[in-house]
Amino acid sequence: MYQNNPVVPVNTLPTMYDLPSEDPEEMGLPSAEGVSLEVSSSACPARDKFHDLQPHLLSETCLLATEKKFIGIDLNLYYDVDHTGWYKRPDRFLVLGRSDSAIQSELRLSYLIWQEHIAPFLMVELLSPGTEAEDLGQTLRVVGKPPTKWQVYEQVLRVPYYAVFDRYSNQFRMFCLQGTKYVEQIISGQGFWFDDLQLGLGVWTGVYEDVEGQWLCWYDAAGNWVPPKQERILKAEQRADEAEKKVVREQQRADQERQRAELLAAKLRELGIDVDGMP
Repeated sequence: MYQNNPVVPVNTLPTMYDLPSEDPEEMGLPSAEGVSLEVSSSACPARDKFHDLQPHLLSETCLLATEKKFIGIDLNLYYDVDHTGWYKRPDRFLVLGRSDSAIQSELRLSYLIWQEHIAPFLMVELLSPGTEAEDLGQTLRVVGKPPTKWQVYEQVLRVPYYAVFDRYSNQFRMFCLQGTKYVEQIISGQGFWFDDLQLGLGVWTGVYEDVEGQWLCWYDAAGNWVPPKQERILKAEQRADEAEKKVVREQQRADQERQRAELLAAKLRELGIDVDGMP
């Protein structure tokens, strides 16, 4: 299944420099110019260490064959050309066919559908008590307010895959867009396999950034969990160290062989044997 590419009208619309973030400490907010944003009802809750670490672990372990991918972490996603101040802020989302270099080689300040022209392939939300109902589509849209998160992902952006993870129960749930509705998938075995990515997503038990627990993580076709970046770096350093040690051992053996040959030649000369003229 491939992500939906929304068709947007050619208008003069705000850019990511106009609509960068909901954080009042960040530069470039529309409010600085007196513009009022129609903020989503899903304002970002107070962050905890898990919500900071888990999206980064997902990004570090999402090793795709293609470089044409963009991973958004806690980034405002603006989705409505008629209401350019409306946005959602997914914990993590994956876009295929787009990379950071597509926007003047700069890091995005936000993700604007009318600027990018490609909707996300996968949304990931980490459940919190304050946002769980909306994350699971259990809230209704308030009249005059932006659509709910579920409605935006399912009906506006038509994101093919929507994953939610409850850190308190360690429950991982996957919803797949079938027709016009999300249908929950049966998670069997290690997790949920994406044919388009040649990667699977499941719950891994391990240590990440010195925190032990259960984490949402990617695995390969052989069922091996993709290790975090720091672990890959450590293993690469260990391999390089072993390779260097092997070279040193080979050099030492060569030196020993040369020394033995020189000692033998010296003894033969003492016996009057012309070793220099030997073939």
